[in-house]
Amino acid sequence: MLFYHYAYKMNDNQHQSRINDALYAIHRDITADLSAKNLAAIAAYSEQHFHRLFQRVVGETVHQYIRRTRLEQAANQLMFDRDSPVIDIANKCGFVSLPSFTQAFKSNFSLTPGQWRKQNIKIQPRAYLDDQDIAAAYQRVQPQSLPSPQLVERQEQQVAYVRHRGYGRSIRVAWQTLQAWAAAEQRPFTQQLGLHHSNPAWVPLKQCRYVACLGIDEPMVRRGLVNSLEIPGGLHAAFELKGQYGELLPWMSKIFEEWLPASGLKMQTTPTFAEYHSNHFLVSDERFELTFYLPVSIL
Repeated sequence: MLFYHYAYKMNDNQHQSRINDALYAIHRDITADLSAKNLAAIAAYSEQHFHRLFQRVVGETVHQYIRRTRLEQAANQLMFDRDSPVIDIANKCGFVSLPSFTQAFKSNFSLTPGQWRKQNIKIQPRAYLDDQDIAAAYQRVQPQSLPSPQLVERQEQQVAYVRHRGYGRSIRVAWQTLQAWAAAEQRPFTQQLGLHHSNPAWVPLKQCRYVACLGIDEPMVRRGLVNSLEIPGGLHAAFELKGQYGELLPWMSKIFEEWLPASGLKMQTTPTFAEYHSNHFLVSDERFELTFYLPVSIL
């Protein structure tokens, strides 16, 4: 019985690994041809089998996941890049026509792209109410001033990673999994990065997508629950931040709602991420020191 249970788990981890390859392709370039046929080929499954396994592993159909990811990215772009035409943002986020984009956007956010853009740029922390610590942290952070960022060019970064759904203390499990893998592989557990695929200002915390990453110098030999990906390089605004659990998301909101509109820069569609110098998910006092990187381009 134990043997069969172990074999099933190994098979499950292999499925997770191959579905992760498809997820990486989605988040790497949301404007790409993300048809189920192409993604199934990346994951090395038949298209029918891929559909079934993707929903089992991710909790959404392939179409639902891609559509939601593109719409969340479009919501960010519309809110924080008010000068670009809506059709340009639609194309940048993988939509081929304005009518189809408008229909999908209104279905998801109950507003047209134009109405969304006319909202007060002040982000309302409605999603933070799911976590009392984060809601309280929002009140602490709001009166504080942002540190001035530096503009830095980052090289592409190869990392090992574990994906996690939901933003909260449960992220600790992803980091502990990565830590155990690093120990088993005899790899240094030093360069820790957290990728943020969702903006919690309008995505409920339980649905936010987070990726715990560890910088690696040598390619992975075996893949399973832990996989590898490449964080894109390019120009980033780098903010040095300190605080305690709950305060990072409010700091991110201040960067988006205060600094970005006044910066004269445009936010790119590649993920934002934090490089931890002290990881609040792994230390007992839950305090962090980190560099938050926002991918940007010069107008």
